[in-house]
Amino acid sequence: GGVLETIVRPADVRPRQVCGACGHVYFRNAKPCAGVLVVRDGRVLLVKRAIPPFLGCWDIPGGFLEEDEHPETGAIREVREETGLEVRLIEFFGFYVDRYGDDGGDYCLNIYFLAEVTGGKEQPGDDAADLAWFAPDELPDEIAFDHVRVVLADWTRRMGERR
Repeated sequence: GGVLETIVRPADVRPRQVCGACGHVYFRNAKPCAGVLVVRDGRVLLVKRAIPPFLGCWDIPGGFLEEDEHPETGAIREVREETGLEVRLIEFFGFYVDRYGDDGGDYCLNIYFLAEVTGGKEQPGDDAADLAWFAPDELPDEIAFDHVRVVLADWTRRMGERR
């Protein structure tokens, strides 16, 4: 129950927040998120955000995982909630670290998968204003989050390698 002090402990290499009363260390771990590059005919599905941060910007379908949720399960759930589509995950795409928010915020560990559509009805969901399919050379400029730009650049590069 004491004030958190930011210190570098003797056996540590980075500053940590430590309770001044009991010495408990508060670790600022990245929050886990899962996202999906849903691909059809060489185009990727993006959602236009209907909520802050980055209201009105394009994003990859995805979001925060529940505390007991496997990343694959969370990825499929997020696609269904945001796009109305059912998907089958094809492969793991990559890990990307970023901050949540347009002015910083907590770190997030973003886990991405590639997927294909297996069913459902395409429609914007709970926090999406619009949906659109984009070819690698048609990606919009208004992209949410720095890491999403990197993910899309990696996807574009992979698409070029497969040609």
